[in-house]
Amino acid sequence: MEFNYLSKYNNSWALVIGINKYQYVNPLEYARNDAEAIVEILITKFGFPKENVISLFDQDATKKAILSNYMSFSQSNIKENDRILVFFAGHGHTLLGNRNNIGYLIPVDGTLDDISTFIRWDELTRNTDLIKAKHIFFIMDACFSGLAITRSLPPGSTRYLKNMLERYSRQVLTAGKADEVVADSGGPIPEHSIFTGHLINGLEGEAASSDGIITANRLMAYVTDKVSRDQYSNQSPHYGYFDGDGDFIFNVPMSSSLKEADKFSEDKLIEIPIISDRNIDNDENKLLEDVKLYLSDESTRIKLDTIITQEIRRYLSLSSKEYFPIDSGGSPITNNDVRNRLEEYERISQGLQKIVVTVAYWGYPTHNHLLRKIITRLADHIEVESGTGVWLKMRWYPISILIYVATIAAIENERYDTIASILTTEIVSEESSDNNSAIEATVKAMLELDRSKVFQAVHEENPNYYAPRSEYMFKVVQPILDDILFLGKSYEYLFDKAEVFIALIFADLTKNSWGPPGRFAWKYRRGYSTNPFAEIVKEADLKKDEWAPLKAGLFSGSYENFKKVANNYEELLKRLDWY
Repeated sequence: MEFNYLSKYNNSWALVIGINKYQYVNPLEYARNDAEAIVEILITKFGFPKENVISLFDQDATKKAILSNYMSFSQSNIKENDRILVFFAGHGHTLLGNRNNIGYLIPVDGTLDDISTFIRWDELTRNTDLIKAKHIFFIMDACFSGLAITRSLPPGSTRYLKNMLERYSRQVLTAGKADEVVADSGGPIPEHSIFTGHLINGLEGEAASSDGIITANRLMAYVTDKVSRDQYSNQSPHYGYFDGDGDFIFNVPMSSSLKEADKFSEDKLIEIPIISDRNIDNDENKLLEDVKLYLSDESTRIKLDTIITQEIRRYLSLSSKEYFPIDSGGSPITNNDVRNRLEEYERISQGLQKIVVTVAYWGYPTHNHLLRKIITRLADHIEVESGTGVWLKMRWYPISILIYVATIAAIENERYDTIASILTTEIVSEESSDNNSAIEATVKAMLELDRSKVFQAVHEENPNYYAPRSEYMFKVVQPILDDILFLGKSYEYLFDKAEVFIALIFADLTKNSWGPPGRFAWKYRRGYSTNPFAEIVKEADLKKDEWAPLKAGLFSGSYENFKKVANNYEELLKRLDWY
């Protein structure tokens, strides 16, 4: 039967079960507490009508009562635009079948020597076909196998809220698998299990999107991350869909933007949080060799895209707010704090740096979209948030590194199409009110760091550099470029040339004579024998419209436009009091 699902819920229902005092099985300590807390949250925070929440605790949670109340959801009073949550805190059990493991829930009257007293998990899932409600979410604080999950959304995936509300879904989150023991205590909240303690924290807002929206997918990713890494946990939660592809929404917003989505194409984009795991196996040498291999063969382009996507996800997991808090809490930021954070950003982005250098140097024009993908995905995750200004702007620092290494590698191989592609990539970031090119957004963020004297802080031996950020980047990006491209003594010239292009392209895109002056500006003012700015202008004067950067589309492909930008910029250089 086809249903016309709406972008809202008409009603909400729940069956919540918690069993401490088993009749024939070892008792649990906090299962009932867990269930009672879930009942309270559903009613007070998420608007579930009290009369629609069925609670079965201890002696009331018999097999007959559980199944009878569960099957009551198949009655005609449950409509297609309703949602149902089923929570169970108690013992689980797994038996080996002829083909697969079979998972069971143990009711209060269950006995281990008679499996007919158990509730077979797939009896519940099969019977969801009899229930009209578009969204059913099972949360099981018990360990067992046999879930038959069809899929789960990869961390970092995004879905539109209205679309998820209009699609059918059957989702499940369990505390662990068959060979794992549920920790009935020791969680983040006193008198709750580890699993439900983190679940409660997620429901209280820790799993919410930047708009405050909590979805089943966000909650499942959050709880899985927290439980898997909890120092007192030996559990690995299991989660995903066993039918459908919508998403259970805990707090559907009643904002005008969602209401107007019926009239316009506006909607809220919800992201599945990245699971923060610092122990991701990442052989960067193998990564580099794989990228080189796949670049050389058109038939492996899907593999290349896949490993780049994996590395992007890896970086995003390692750069989460858990590891890079954006609020200093009022504490003063020390020079060591600044240095440590910069170095940590450099460390976790090394895999992407290697990819970018390799693609920018050895790739073909058809590979430029991969560089754009890296930049845009990283920028996507820089959201508008309150916090400490320095930490907020420093989120752009890894993108700045990638722009530098890409530009230098591309110049070395005269790949100006790559420079045009990556520097002018349009990015959409919540942190920026307008759609900007990558170079505009990044330079503006770095300027805020310059004004905060961030890079002076890391030059304690010489805090009076004219271009402290440039001097710092000069040292930071050299090792990885030399390791891959063996630039030797040419590195300094290539670095300076890259900064000239970055400055002039920024000035051109912003229609302003200003661009970030780097080490090259000091050399210009001091009359160095190697003057990168003058040499680039001379090269353009010689070749005019046949100059490779113009043919690649930089400066609108016009020598006349380049000269206008360069002349205006040179006037700025002449005014610098750098001696």
